[in-house]
Amino acid sequence: MDVMSMEFWTALITIVFIDLMLAGDNAIVIGMAARNLPKEQQKKAVIWGTFGAVAIRIIATVIVTSLLNVPWLHLAGGLLLLWIAYKLLVQEEGEHNIKAGNTLAASIRTIVIADAAMGLDNVLAVAGASHGNIWLVILGLIISIPIVVWGSTLFIRLLNRFPWIAYVGSAVLVYTAAHMITGEKKIAAFFEDSPLLEWSFILILIVIVLATGLITQNLRKNKAAQQKRRETH
Repeated sequence: MDVMSMEFWTALITIVFIDLMLAGDNAIVIGMAARNLPKEQQKKAVIWGTFGAVAIRIIATVIVTSLLNVPWLHLAGGLLLLWIAYKLLVQEEGEHNIKAGNTLAASIRTIVIADAAMGLDNVLAVAGASHGNIWLVILGLIISIPIVVWGSTLFIRLLNRFPWIAYVGSAVLVYTAAHMITGEKKIAAFFEDSPLLEWSFILILIVIVLATGLITQNLRKNKAAQQKRRETH
């Protein structure tokens, strides 16, 4: 992929955006793991914990990108990413049972382990968006990680203030998932013969996931409102 091509920059912007959309939990993990440390050690825990998490994230993404060459895994990965795009719209705020470390080493270890456990969605999405280009993955992480560490709180506030951003993020994930599915070698020829069919497939998937997420959110709100009315009467 040519560095000066539109395809390269589109993929890079997509990867950075995906990293930001799926970074909320990572910011919470970092904050909770370092909260018991003295102020002067908290910054070190954040920096070194993030460095270790990024290293593992890069290795995991390289492995996943390589595995996507196995027959049918592109399709399986695309379907899983569709589910992740849906969950992004309907996720509920829950408790994060992250044990705070009492030492610098313990906090760094907690950040790295927790990030690795929670990072499957990010790894899969970035692997799909990179089109097999490892340098895109690394460059995307280098750009987005500082924003995640120091700017994720602001981004989360933006999401709360402008809920439509979550729908844009979900659409980007669905777009990436659809390309993974249509890029599956076993069925790629079916879509290559008809670009119109491919784009129709992508648009249909985007509409289905966004509509399903919106309906689910409305049902939850109605259920919560009914529950509240019952409790007040």
